[in-house]
Order: sequence, then C-alpha cells, then structure tokens
Amino acid sequence: MASETAQPVYTSSASESGYSVIRRNGKVTEFDSSKIAVAITKAFLAVEGDSAQDSRRIHDTVAKLTKQVTDNLLRRIDDGGTVHIEDIQDQVELALMREGEYKVARSYVVYREKQSEKRAEEEKKHPQPANESPLHVTAADGTRHPLDIDRLHNLITEACEGLAEVNRDAILRDTQRNLFDGVKEADVEKALVMSARTFIEKDPAYSTLAARLLMDGIRREALTFVYKTPKQASQQEMGALYNDYFKTYISTAIEKELIDSELGLFDLDRLGNALKPELDFEFTYLGLQTLYDRYFIHFDGTRFELPQAFYMRVAMGLAINELNREERAIEFYNLLSSFDFMSSTPTLFNSGTLRPQLSSCYLTTVPDDLSGIYNAMRDNALLSKYAGGLGNDWTRVRGLGAHIKGTNGKSQGVVPFLKVANDTAVAVNQGGKRKGAVCAYLETWHIDVEEFLDLRKNTGDDRRRTHDMNTANWIPDLFMKRVAEEGQWTLFSPEEVDDLHDLTGLDFERAYKAYEEKAARGEIRNFKQLPATDLWRKMLGMLFETGHPWITFKDPCNLRSPQQHVGVVHSSNLCTEITLNTSDKEIAVCNLGSVNMVKHIDENGKLDKEKLQKTVRTAMRMLDNVIEYNYYSVPQARHSNLQHRPVGLGLMGFQDALYKLRIPYSSDEAVQFADESMEAISYYAIDASSDLAAERGKYQTYEGSLWSKGILPIDSIKILKEARGEYLQQDESKTMDWDMLRDKIKRQGMRNSNTMAIAPTATISNICGVSQSIEPTYQNLFVKSNLSGEFTVINPYMVEDLKARNLWDDVMINDLKYFDGSLQSIDRIPAELKSLYTTAFEMDARWLIEAASRRQKWLDQAQSLNLYMAEPSGKKMDNLYKLAWVRGLKTTYYLRSMGATGAEKTSTAPTTATEAPAPSKPTAVATASTPAPVASASSSIDDLVLGEGMEAPKACSILEPDCEACQ
Repeated sequence: MASETAQPVYTSSASESGYSVIRRNGKVTEFDSSKIAVAITKAFLAVEGDSAQDSRRIHDTVAKLTKQVTDNLLRRIDDGGTVHIEDIQDQVELALMREGEYKVARSYVVYREKQSEKRAEEEKKHPQPANESPLHVTAADGTRHPLDIDRLHNLITEACEGLAEVNRDAILRDTQRNLFDGVKEADVEKALVMSARTFIEKDPAYSTLAARLLMDGIRREALTFVYKTPKQASQQEMGALYNDYFKTYISTAIEKELIDSELGLFDLDRLGNALKPELDFEFTYLGLQTLYDRYFIHFDGTRFELPQAFYMRVAMGLAINELNREERAIEFYNLLSSFDFMSSTPTLFNSGTLRPQLSSCYLTTVPDDLSGIYNAMRDNALLSKYAGGLGNDWTRVRGLGAHIKGTNGKSQGVVPFLKVANDTAVAVNQGGKRKGAVCAYLETWHIDVEEFLDLRKNTGDDRRRTHDMNTANWIPDLFMKRVAEEGQWTLFSPEEVDDLHDLTGLDFERAYKAYEEKAARGEIRNFKQLPATDLWRKMLGMLFETGHPWITFKDPCNLRSPQQHVGVVHSSNLCTEITLNTSDKEIAVCNLGSVNMVKHIDENGKLDKEKLQKTVRTAMRMLDNVIEYNYYSVPQARHSNLQHRPVGLGLMGFQDALYKLRIPYSSDEAVQFADESMEAISYYAIDASSDLAAERGKYQTYEGSLWSKGILPIDSIKILKEARGEYLQQDESKTMDWDMLRDKIKRQGMRNSNTMAIAPTATISNICGVSQSIEPTYQNLFVKSNLSGEFTVINPYMVEDLKARNLWDDVMINDLKYFDGSLQSIDRIPAELKSLYTTAFEMDARWLIEAASRRQKWLDQAQSLNLYMAEPSGKKMDNLYKLAWVRGLKTTYYLRSMGATGAEKTSTAPTTATEAPAPSKPTAVATASTPAPVASASSSIDDLVLGEGMEAPKACSILEPDCEACQ
C-alpha cells in the first residue's frame, strides 16, 4: 500500500559530502541523494506497480526528479550547511507536482500527513518540557553549552521591532527546526539569517529582518576580536557599548597596521559619541552582507569593523587634512551613514588605510612605440592593483601592415597588444576584492577597426581575441553623418594621419576630407575605403553578438568639454561616464560618489531642493578632499589630478524616486523629472565647487576654460550644435537662475575642472538598498548573484501597492515567479500598476535615451547608460543608437538583451513609442511622448533574427557575479 511504501527521504552519504540533514529527533546525518531516489521510486511503485513496461519511465523520471530536488536544496545553503528533513520532503512534493505526477504526489502527501499524526500522538504521550532544550551549542574553542533559547527569542523579538509585516514565531520555529545537538555557535547565527531569507519573497520586510539577524553574528565576531575574549551584545546593548568599541577598534586596527596611525590622533570620544548605533538596523540583507563580505576591515579573515565604525573610518580619512577635522568627519559620517550620499567603492575600501587609493577611474592614451606601449601596460597593472577601473585609448598605435622604419618591416597592428593588455587585466585582480578591468577605445577611422570589432568573438584565432577586456568605439560625428547620408568611409593607419587623433568637430572634418583626397591621389599607402553603412552594420552586429564594442561619441565629449583649451578627450573610462583629457604626460583620474535621489523626495512627493543642496555641498567637499589625500601609483595621474582637480558627482535611486512620485519610467513626466533633478544637482555642484574655489583657490588650469568664459554645461550645447548642425536635437530649456551662478563663477572661479558624472553605482546602491544609478527596474522579483552569493530581490513599492489592493498573496508570488517578475500578463493587476512597474525589458529603450538626453545637457562629463532590448533586431538597434547620437549623448554603455524564452514571457509588454522610420536627416525635435527613431529605412542594418532554440547573447548578464559594473 502507498502508506507503507511511499516513505519520506533522509540522508547520509558521500556524493554530496559536506552537506548534512537534520532529522526530526535533532540528530544529524550526511546528505545522500540516493535516498531521495529510493523514496521517490517507492512512491511510484506504490501507485503504479512494478511492471516491466513502466520500469524504464519510472527510472528516468526518478533520476530527473532527484536531480531537481538535490539542486534546489543545495543551491540554497552554504557549503557544509544543513537542511531539515521536512524541507527535503517539501521539495519532493513540489517536484512531483511540477512534473505532473499528481497521483504519486497525492499518495506522498497522504503518507506524510499520516506520519505527522502518528508523531503528534507520540508527543502527547511523551511531551517535551517547554523550557527545556536538549540541544547544545559548540563554541569556537570547542566547549559545549546548552542552547540559550531565551536569548534566541529575545534576539528575534528585538530584530522584529518596527516590522509589523514579519512573523516572529515563524522565524523562531524555522530556526529551531534547523538546529541540532552540538551545532556550532556560528551556525546558530546562520540558521537565524537563513530562516529570514526564505521569507523575503513573501515580504521585503524580511530582508531587513535578515540583515538585523546577521548583525548579531557580525557583532559577536567584531567584539570578540577587539576585546580578545568571547563577547556578544544585543542591538540595544550596543547603544552603550559602541563608543568604547569604536576606540578599541581604532587602536586594534592601528596595531595590526590596517589603518593610518593618524586616525588615532582624532578626538575619538567625540567621534564615538557621534555614532548612531540604531542605523545598524537600517540595512537590507543584500546591503549588509555585501559590506561584510567585501568592505569591512579584517585580519586573518576575521571582520572586526562594525557598520558605523566603517562609515566613520571612511569619513575620518576624507577629513584627515581638514583644520576642524572632527567636525568635518562627523559631517561626512552623517551623510554616508544616512545613505543620502555614498562614496564610490575604492573610497570605501581604502579611506583611512595605509594606502588610500580612493579614485574610481583612470584614463590613459597609448603611444605608438614599443617602449611606450609596454610602459602603458605597466601603468595599467599598477593602477588596477589598487582598485582602479581603466580606459585606454589605443588609436595612436599604427595599424596592420604599416611600415616600421626601425626594422624596415610591417606592423602587426594594434590587436596583438590588446591581447597582452587583456591578460594583464586578468592577472591583476585588485587583491581578490574585484576583478581587474579595462576598456580599450579605438577611433572609427583606424585601419584595424574591423579586427577591433571582432575582439570579443568566440570564434577565430584566439591569439587575436580578448575575452575579458571591454572594448568601445570612439566615433567622430563625421562617421555618423556619412552613415545617415549613406556615404563612403575611409580607414587610415594613424602614423600617416597623425593629427586626426587630436582634432575634433569641424577641424576633424576638414583634415579627414583632405586625407581622403590624398589617398585618392595615391599619396597615402595604407588605407581602405568602404560604405559607412557597412561598417555601421558590423558595429551593431558585433554589439548584438558579443556585447562589444560599446558606442561612444568623440565630438560631444570634446566640444562640450570645459577643458578643451588644454587637451583632448581621447576616450572614456571603464564604464563610459568619465570624459577627461589624456596625453603622454597626463593620466586622467576621477573620484566618484553618488547622491541617493529617493532620500531627497519629501513627504509631499516633491524634490526636496533644500536638502539636495546641503547634500551636494558636503559631497563636493568630500570629493575634492580625495585629490590631495589620494594615493597615486603613477606620477602622471598625480600630476593630472592636482592640476585639474576633476570630480564626478552622480546619482542613484532614480527609479525609486519615480516610484515615490508615482511616475512610470516610460512617460513625459519621467523625462521631465530627469531634467528637473539633474538641473538641480548640476546647479548645486557647480555652485559648491565655486565656493570651494573661494575658500581654497581655483584649479590650476582654470583660465581659458569654458568656466572662465562664462560657458556652463547647458551653454556648451550651442558649441556642439555649430559643428553638428541639423543632426543635433537636444532640449535647452532651464528653470533655475543660471545668470546668477555665472556671475559668481566670474568672481570666484571653480575648484574643479569637472564636477559631474553618473556612474553605474551597482554595489553602493546595493549597500543603500536602492535601484542602481539611472537604471529602470530589472525585474520586480528575481534572484541576484554577486560575489557575496545569491539574494532574493523584490520590489518593495510594488508589494506595498499590491497589499493596499488586497492582491498580495502566495498566488501573486507564484505568478511573479512564472512571469519573471513581470506584472504585464497578470490580468487582475490594474493598468496603472502595470504601467508604474514596467520593467527594463518591457519598456521602449528610447525612453531611456530621452531621459538621458535631458540629463546630458546639465553634465560636464557623461553617464553610464545601459540600454535594454527584449528582442533585439538590426532595425531597432539602428534606430536606437542613431537616436542617442542625435539627442546629444556623449556615450552609451551595455546593450542588455534577454533570452528567447524570457522574451516570450514578456511579449505582452505595452509600448508607447512607434517604430515608423523617420527621415534620414532629422527635421524637428521629437517629443518625449513618442520618441522618434532617426534612422532612414535604407540605412538600417539587416534584422538579426534568432534561430529556434537560440538565446540572444547577453551583452552583460545582470546576474553575472564577476561583472565589474555589478560590483
């Protein structure tokens, strides 16, 4: 009978060594998937019998189900972790149901229920005293003591305070169920966190709860280390302990030579009293786990830096050269710990340490000689070692077949050197904190550009491939004009046209046309001519196929640069938001940080400009302080940074701000908010830099800059328009008093040559618990993987709205899982919520371009702009990237596509924009309500169609743990 044979599974074995199963009596045995197979087989045999004709099907089905169950179980627990017997049985039930084996599943459920009733009867006969625990905990020193159930209960109760949505008793029950006699003390803490993690998909509040429970283990580890004795404390007890801990932590870190001894000379009592222990309870689980894994100071693998000490350590480093440094450190700490603003990852890693390399980005230009090329690679290695992301301009290196005077031979071109640069980036991995990363830039007229486009292909000669290095096209406006007009394009080797590298705008056009005439007369030996549209097709085709090279535009970066009087922007950086001059004598450096936009939306649903101004003023001071305090691994970087003092203030949480404002991303209102918010940040950043100039002096190369001429970023659009003509359609409206600011700059000057850049902010936005940068929501419910593990991510705004309409339940959660976090195919969702919670792959990417164009008019640098296409095609890509150029964008970043199966599920997404072809030459500014493509039908590349069963290649997987942009 089924009740006799459909037995539950248990454990033990060798094939999944390291994993254990907790049985109902609290005993622990090894995990053994073969026992799962046996139990499932018995369930089938009890229902279907054991005829020979069914044996093959049963065998194959059992093998498939066993693998599913095992994978689902082990994926959710740490190596060496434990799983409860009930969880295994739950997974068996689910697997049977998913496979459509309903009779077998029903028999299995009935059997489990009968066994449960038997155990309940036994418990009535032999009850366990409520206050007695048979479990013992093993401390780190090997001693055993009874599990303190009261402390466990109090810890969960404290963590649940203010979280009405969470079920305290369920967490306690689930935690106890996953404990066993002799469990390690650290594993008790893990069990608490794991119990809360499993509920995150039901309510975002459980993410906060998981973070609070995680804090208990972090506190124990840190306090035990600094006090040199086993020590635990509740969050409430930390209120009285944090000050003393902070002073002990500073002295310990100095003793271990992990932070600068100068930090010990601060008034530590004053700083300790300024700490806000209650903010340790404000993290999401993803944010706190990320801090713990990657940012907190550690010694021999032991983290002894608590969150508020971490923020104060960063603040102290940034204030180390201030006259009133305690006051400034507290000011900086308040900004960081409140999440109103966050410094970039290198600053958080290294501020206050013995080697404070705080800069995010370095830009270099590679010369056309062997010594210079290898010196550039050495600089790459040194810069990458200390957490810098690199952008290399390779345009000057002569092309394949070019004459070499020294040997009377022929050049192998730029590609072999790029292979070496690729391998250097892999070898230098920033101490394991994140992968070394570099982006190579090449101008579109370079004779090797066609080979450059192929660098990321998985086919062909592997010696001419760079599988790890990012690549980007550095495109002059003349090329885009030739594409629009279906003209010819000529490729040159740079040693024969050496001035093109430094020319921009109309000067470039004149020189380029003159070289074409020389080539036609036979006066240039190494060149190639082809239709511009053919090269454009290949550029977009490779972008689709490999995700590279990215599309960036040389002329807007230069013609709108405040520093065009002292140099040329030859490339952008790793993430395409930095646009600074480079030369043989100057390696450009930029220091980044981002304003959290959602923290600047007031209770009335308005942008709080007063708070924003205060935040930006302090943030700009912090960024400027980096420049003197920074560690420079190469002299050219120090020289450049001290001369020009560029910084890059950006933003994050833009999508969250739209949610608070109740504005869909795909709307005129969102485009308008992008304009309004960026105008305010621009105004306040420029104003703050001018005030810093009054206090500290102008940057050295101020005279002759656009700033000194009263030309602000909004004014520089006119310069681009003069060169571009009818091919520029960019809004120039403004709402703030820019004339007053121009007058102020004339009197006071500027402290910084550049003030703004919008970076990806992937990791720091995770820390703050907000959406990345200017990104739309990826999915409303998904599992994110990064170097810290796997995390359930759920849209808290969406959950709140669905709760208000009594729509949030297990069925909705299941629907969201099936539809990959999309609301569009769920009939009971109101239309206004479908619109508000449209995800990245469901919106027309041209809305992203329109919003970015409005931001770009206020920026003196650029923005990391990812573009999303559920189902890419040549025509769509052609339209999209031409629109980006016409709207005045300086750069674009990744093109993100999704698999064919995922696209199928989101095919019902609403689209506001049309796809009708526009004239090849734009005649009017398109309105945001219908973003108009600017490609002519004749200049579109062929549609790229996926074959059956194929997936669109992901330019950069959102979930890729090693992706630099995601770290």
